[in-house]
Amino acid sequence: MPLVSSKEWLIKAQKEKFGIGAFNADNMEFVEAIIEVAEEEKAPVIIQVSQGAIKYAGLEMATAIVKAAAELASVPVVLHLDHGTDYLQNVRCLRAGFSSLMFDGSALNFEDNVKMTAKITEMSHACNIPVEAELGKVLQIGDNNSAETIEKAMTQPDEAVRFVELTKIDSLAVAIGSVHAMKDRTAKLDIARLKKIQSLISIPLVLHGSSGVDPESIKEGIANGLCKINVATQLSVSFVKAIGEMYNKNPAEKDMRKILLPGKNAVKDRVREYMGYFGCKGKGIIAGAKSGIVASEIKHHE
Repeated sequence: MPLVSSKEWLIKAQKEKFGIGAFNADNMEFVEAIIEVAEEEKAPVIIQVSQGAIKYAGLEMATAIVKAAAELASVPVVLHLDHGTDYLQNVRCLRAGFSSLMFDGSALNFEDNVKMTAKITEMSHACNIPVEAELGKVLQIGDNNSAETIEKAMTQPDEAVRFVELTKIDSLAVAIGSVHAMKDRTAKLDIARLKKIQSLISIPLVLHGSSGVDPESIKEGIANGLCKINVATQLSVSFVKAIGEMYNKNPAEKDMRKILLPGKNAVKDRVREYMGYFGCKGKGIIAGAKSGIVASEIKHHE
C-alpha cells in the first residue's frame, strides 16, 4: 500500500497507549527486515532515513527502496526523516515523497529553534505532511554523559508548552534520560518529567536513543505518553555481528547474499523483540488490505 502519514497513526497510538516502532533503515536488507516483521506482526511501522543513510545511499535511492517495499505491504508504513538538519533538507524530503518530517533544532537556542521549526511546519502543513521537532537535547555517546549533564539537557515542561504553541508541530521528541548510540540497555527514563510534559501538552511524544534504554522503562514511558520509539543502534549492532559471524564461518564464500542474509534475519529478530515491548502487534490491520504480499514478493533473494 502507499506510504501513510505518521499523524493519524501516532494519534491512534496515543489514544490506545501503544508505541509505534521507528526503525532506522540503512540499506535494502534493513528495509525488508523491518517491513517483513511489521507484516508478520500486523503492526504499523515507521521507517526512518537518517543523515548517515542519506550520505551512504543518497536521498533518492533511500527513498525509492522504502517506497517499493511499502507498496508490497498490507500494513501502514511511514517514511520519516530522522534528525532533519535544516529547512532545505526538509523541502527536499517533502519533494521526494516522505510522509513525515523532522527538524532537529536541539543545538539552537530556544528562540532560534522555534523560528526554524515554525517555518518548516508551515511549509510542510501546506502539503498536509506532519512535522516532529526536538526540545532539550538527547546526547550522544562520547559526550560528557554524566548524570548531571544528561539532566541539564532534558526537556523543560514549561518550555515544551510554549514550543508546541509557537511552532504548531505534530509530535515532540523529548529528552528524558536516553542517550544516542548506547549499546547497553541500562538507561532509565525520567518518568516523572515525562508525566509532567504529557499532562501539559496534547500532541504525541517521541523517544530518541531508545537502544540504550531498559525495555521496562520504555514500557513505562509508553504508558505515560510516548507514542513513537526510535531504534537504530540495536539494529546495526545485530546486523554487523551476524554478518561477521557468517563470514568467519565461511571466509571462502563468494556469494555476498549468503553473508548478508543472517544480518537481515538478526535485524528481524530485534525488530520483533522491540515490537513486543511497544504493544503494537495487531494494531496495523487495515480492512480490505491484501496480506502476505511482502512474504511472497520481497524474499526473492533468500
